Amino acid sequence: MTGWTKDKQWSDRFLPEIKSILGRALISEAPPEEDATHGTDLIVLTLHPYRIACRVRKHHYLAPYGNEFTIRSGRPSGAKTELTKIIEGWGDYFFYGFANAEETTLAQWFLGDLKAFRIWHSRQLLTGAGKLPGKLQFNFDGSSSRT
Repeated sequence: MTGWTKDKQWSDRFLPEIKSILGRALISEAPPEEDATHGTDLIVLTLHPYRIACRVRKHHYLAPYGNEFTIRSGRPSGAKTELTKIIEGWGDYFFYGFANAEETTLAQWFLGDLKAFRIWHSRQLLTGAGKLPGKLQFNFDGSSSRT
C-alpha cells in the first residue's frame, strides 16, 4: 500500500463528520421573509459545485501545530502536491482538522477560503522576491516537504 493510499484510508474515517460540519457551515437558514413569501427554509450559498480539500492530522500534532496548518509543497517523486493543485486554481475551500486522542472524531478544525489563500500566497511571493511563504519543513520519512 502506498503512503498516499494509507494516509487517505486513515483520514477517510473522518469524512462523515467533515460532511456534517460542512453542511452546517455552507447551508444557512433562510430569513423569515423568504420562508413566509417563497417557502424557503434553507439556503445554500451558491449552486455551483464546491471543491473542498480535506486534511486531517493525527492527534499528536495538535499541541505543537494546533494554531498552524501545513500544505504539502514538494514530493521526491515529482508528483503534484496540495500546494501546486491549489495554486493551479483547484479547490474552493480547505478543511483542516486534527483527530482526537482516540482518533475517532475531530478535536479541532477550521474551514479556509482558498481564493483568499491564493491572493495571500501571490502577494507573499511578490513581496518576498519569489520565495515560498511559510516555513519549509521535511517529513521525517523523506516522503514530502511542506510549508
